Amino acid sequence: MKRTALALTCCALLLPIGIAQAQTQAASTTAANPLPEPDRDFVQAASMSSSTEIDAAKLAQKNSNDKDVKSFAHHMMLDHTKLTAQLKMAAPHGVEVPKDNSDTSVLDELKPLKGKEFNDAYIAKIGLKGHEDAVAAFKKEISDGQNADLKKLAQKGLPTIERHYQMAQDLAKKKGVKE
Repeated sequence: MKRTALALTCCALLLPIGIAQAQTQAASTTAANPLPEPDRDFVQAASMSSSTEIDAAKLAQKNSNDKDVKSFAHHMMLDHTKLTAQLKMAAPHGVEVPKDNSDTSVLDELKPLKGKEFNDAYIAKIGLKGHEDAVAAFKKEISDGQNADLKKLAQKGLPTIERHYQMAQDLAKKKGVKE
């Protein structure tokens, strides 16, 4: 009985050391093999873009009274949720895709706005400017990225982002919002 208790105590004491050692090894492996800068930049830009799109779409559901804006926002929320999941799957093991890293400065500008004022700002900042930046990030990953899975994701995702940008341009034209 005493032997079993002693063995259990030793295991209980050594287990945290083993976990800490495994975590340190994993961290040093990641640190020793960092993601190349173009790929790191892409993961950051793509995750921020999608997170901002999703949060802004939620705001649009509350702050807009325009069915076209709400429809666009709903579409963005669905597609960018899928893109975020695909980004997480494409990221190499050990590379964390930032979660909830929206561009708070843009969201803070949108939060107090309502009605047409909100619609115009949402279309300009999220629909047009946001997708223009996202298209550029995806194209940069395609040309400069070094991680095959991330490049493939960028190639697969670019048509969706370009379609979003075209949808935003069409919405802006319909609502009289200047680019």
